[in-house]
Amino acid sequence: MSDKNTPRGASANVISTQDTLSAWASHHRFSAVQSLGKIAAEPLSNLMTCLVVGIALALPVSLFVVAENIKALSGNWDANPQVSVYLRQNIPSASALLLGDKLQRIGGVSSVVYVSPESALEEFRKYGGFGEALKLLDENPLPSVYIVKPISADAESVTLLAQQLKGLPEVEYVQMDLAWIKKLQQILKIAERFIFLFGFLLCLGVVLTIANSIRLAIEGRREEIIVVKLVGGTDAFVRRPLLYSGLWYGLLGGLLALLLVLLVIHLLTAPALELALMYQSSFLPKGLAISSALILLSVSTLLGLMGAWLATSRHLRQINTLTP
Repeated sequence: MSDKNTPRGASANVISTQDTLSAWASHHRFSAVQSLGKIAAEPLSNLMTCLVVGIALALPVSLFVVAENIKALSGNWDANPQVSVYLRQNIPSASALLLGDKLQRIGGVSSVVYVSPESALEEFRKYGGFGEALKLLDENPLPSVYIVKPISADAESVTLLAQQLKGLPEVEYVQMDLAWIKKLQQILKIAERFIFLFGFLLCLGVVLTIANSIRLAIEGRREEIIVVKLVGGTDAFVRRPLLYSGLWYGLLGGLLALLLVLLVIHLLTAPALELALMYQSSFLPKGLAISSALILLSVSTLLGLMGAWLATSRHLRQINTLTP
């Protein structure tokens, strides 16, 4: 006679939340290690994929570093702008000297340096290479010049000061050494937009490259995935190791891109320093900041995940139509 308290039929085991989370974390660890092992098992083909990713990411980052160095270099030149004020030929020397006090009292002027016609001619004779030809001149053709240094290095402030100096009756012509820097800044803005668009297209290429690699991996495991789906495996369970493969592709490609960028910086630093010394400049080329390197690795990893998600989502939809 059986005990009435003994349960009859099949019994169900209730899985706790802790066990569920433990199994989820365990499968994540297994998927990460397994996907990395499969990449290491085929080093040549996977290295080619990582190199494509690395080169595609290294190109815009290298251009960005070069653009930042040019911007810093133009900023150093812009830090000490000056305005050359050429006086009229018929102004007496005494009146030209008195003009210096007037210029000094103008708002926005930091310092004023007077260059007499005689000093200008002597400097031109010394450095211009026309010493013998200048001896044939009956009179000095060079005017008096004031070198005015503004307080502010802002391009707009310097332009306003130059317009104010141009309105003085003793002034014949005003020349700014800031005009070409403004043109350079406009060129740099165009270059920055080009680098952004170029980088966007290359990032799209990275996503498609990784998606194609994951597609090949799915095709190789197609029968295995169908069996897993038939025994109750979820899309997330099937997708997880493939997403980790995309993550590893992106991370390894980002590391290769970082090495390539550092190599480019190393090769360009010595010539840049020599060029700076020729112009007696204290400019030091900037490398890739740690924050920028971390951003590069983060973006490459994210692109790898995006490519893997794109490939797995498309192929899982096709496989789901084949399984009940």
